[in-house]
Order: sequence, then structure tokens, then C-alpha cells
Amino acid sequence: MSELLLKGKTALVTGGSRGIGRAIALAFAREGAEVAIADYGDDAVAAEAVALLREAGSDKAFSLKGDVSDPEFAKACAAQMKDVFGGCDILVNNAGITDDGLLLRMKPESFDRVVRINLNGAFYMTKEISALMVKARAGRILNMSSVSGVKGNAGQANYSSSKAGLIGLTLSTAKELGARGITANAIAPGFINTPMTALLTEEQMARSVAAIALGRAGEPEDIANLAVFLASDLAAYITGQVIAVDGGLVL
Repeated sequence: MSELLLKGKTALVTGGSRGIGRAIALAFAREGAEVAIADYGDDAVAAEAVALLREAGSDKAFSLKGDVSDPEFAKACAAQMKDVFGGCDILVNNAGITDDGLLLRMKPESFDRVVRINLNGAFYMTKEISALMVKARAGRILNMSSVSGVKGNAGQANYSSSKAGLIGLTLSTAKELGARGITANAIAPGFINTPMTALLTEEQMARSVAAIALGRAGEPEDIANLAVFLASDLAAYITGQVIAVDGGLVL
């Protein structure tokens, strides 16, 4: 039997109660990591996710409820990771929202809210959790960007801006923390089957899939597979990269 890729590691996944975040958290647990999730969602959904994590092998799995756009919540998460796990080896900044609308009709509060949660939240978490990594002189930081942050998307000025900003945050983090043994990479998912995309109409769904070279939507596990690799020792010499998992959507 092969060695588990993340055996002995600890991880925090924001937005980890459902969708891509849950898939990543579960994949980490199956590979031997102790995993915590941070989310603002429904308590029952978070409890279900924690139960699944424990079944997958994370005996100490727990959830933290709060708003990632609040810097005090990031501090609380770092403190809890230190108290329960003794630190944090892997941070996945996955929490995010959408509030789509045409640029000329978009309200300032809509733009601000999406950027505050998607981008500012990742900054706050990175700032607090990386302090634990610096002391350990090791760590993996994964930021969940999007193809919308790479190529832009009509009707998503707020979302695309936040996801493009995450790429900049990833690059700066990689340069600043590399000498401390910490890597930082961004994953740019394409069209993935999640509760978020389930809200699209059949016409919107068909139009999106038609633009994908592989001719189908991706699954959360497709993103989780890459996350496991980037979080493992196999990716020790990979940092500052933006890797698309989009089935050939952006070619």
C-alpha cells in the first residue's frame, strides 16, 4: 500500500462545507491530513461535512463558523488551528461568492461585497495562517481563483476582479514566503458542477459546456485532485503558478 500523500499534515479549507471546498477537504482527509473547515454557511451542512471528514480519516476534524471578510475571524481561525492541531501546514482559500450583473447596472455594494469576501478574505487568512507556517519554516497555500480571473467574464466585473486579484496575491505571497519554505499557488477552475452552477438555466448550462474542449462540465473532485498534489511534498518545487482545471475552456 502506498504512503498517504498528506500523512501527518494539518489543513484549513475555507468554504469547506460544500462544493469544491468540501471535495478538497475530503481528499485531504483521505490522504492522511487532519482537516478543519471555515464557513459562514448552514450549521447542519457544516456538521455533515465534519462527520464526513471524520469518516474519511480526520479524527480531529472541526468547523469554524464566521465571515472570512472579518480579519478578527482569521485571527480566531489561526488560534484554533494552533490549539487543536499545533499549527497549520496547508491553507486553502476557497471561500467565495458571486453577485453577477452588468457593469453599468452593478451597485457599488455588490462590487465591494464580492471583492471583500473573495479577495480580502484570502488576504486576512493568508496573513494569519502564514505566521504559523513561518515559524515551522514550511507550508502550502492554495488560492482558488477562476478562469474568470484569467480571461474576464461579461456580467462578472466584481467576481472576475476578485479572482484576478487572487492571482496577484498568490504571486506576491510566493515571492515573500518562498525563502521560509512556503509555496503559494493558484487553481483556476473552469465550469464545475457545484451548487453555484446548479442555479444556471438549461440554456446557460448548454452554452457553457459547448465552449469546453472536453465537451463536459468538471466535477469538484477534478479540482481536489490537483489540490492534493500541490499540497503534498511532490509539489515542493512548484510555487507562484496559476493552474487551470477547465477541460480546455481557455485555449
